[in-house]
Amino acid sequence: MPKLAANLSMLFTELPFIERFSAAANFGFQGVEYLFPYAFDAHEIKAELDRNHLKQVLFNLPAGDWDAGDRGIAADPSRVDEFRAGVALAIEYAKVLECDQVNCLAGIVPDGVSLQEAEATLIENLKFANDALEKAGIRLVAEAINTRDIPGFALTNTQQALRVYEAVGSDNFSLQYDIYHMQIMEGDIAPTLSSTLDKIGHIQLADNPGRHEPGTGELNYHFLLKHIDDIGYQGWVGCEYKPATTTNEGLKWLADYGQNEE
Repeated sequence: MPKLAANLSMLFTELPFIERFSAAANFGFQGVEYLFPYAFDAHEIKAELDRNHLKQVLFNLPAGDWDAGDRGIAADPSRVDEFRAGVALAIEYAKVLECDQVNCLAGIVPDGVSLQEAEATLIENLKFANDALEKAGIRLVAEAINTRDIPGFALTNTQQALRVYEAVGSDNFSLQYDIYHMQIMEGDIAPTLSSTLDKIGHIQLADNPGRHEPGTGELNYHFLLKHIDDIGYQGWVGCEYKPATTTNEGLKWLADYGQNEE
C-alpha cells in the first residue's frame, strides 16, 4: 500500500480547518496535504503538524483569487509579477511547515490569450519558480487537470505535461499525476504511471464519476494501488476526493485496502 496523505481541503470538512489535522492523525494518516495554507498563520499550522506527528506533504503555490474563480495564474502573461510574489510567499510557508514539495496550478487560459502563449508563459513561470524553490531546498510539481471540472485549464493531459516537463528541464521539477483527472482526460492509468514514473513527484487519487473515495466508481483501486507499489513509486499518494457521504463513513475504504479504520 502506498503512503497515503489526507487532503484536508476535501476530507474532514465537517470540522474547522485547524481541527482536521488531529482528525486525520486519529485515522492513522501520517501525512497531509491541502490546497492552500495562506489564510492561516504558518506557525499555528506547524504546531498542529507537530502535535499530531504529521508530515506536511504538499500544498499549492498561491493561485489568485480562488473565490472569484481563479484556478491558478501561472499561464497568465499579465500576472507574472503576482506569480513571482506568490512563489516567495510559498517558500516562507514551506520553510516553517518543513514541506519539501509544492504544486503549481497552471490556471485557466485568459480571454484573448492563445494556448501556445499560455503554455509558453507557464513554462517561463515554472522555470522561475523552480530556480527559487531549488535554492530553498524545495521541489516543484505541476499537474494536469481535466477540462470537464475546469473548462479552459491550461494544462490538461500527460502528453502536454511531458512537453512542459522537458521544457523546464530540471531534476528539481516533476509532475503531479492525478488519477481522477487523467481518467477523465485519457484513461490508460496503469501504463501511463509505469511509463512516466521517473517524472512523477506526487500522485493523487479519487474515483470516477463523482470524485468520491475509491470503490465508489469505475476505477479498480485494488489493482491500481498494488500497481503503484509494484512499479516502485516511493512518494506520497494524496487522498484528494470528496466523500460520498461523511468523511468517516467514506474512510471505511481504507480497511478494504489493507489499512486500519479509526
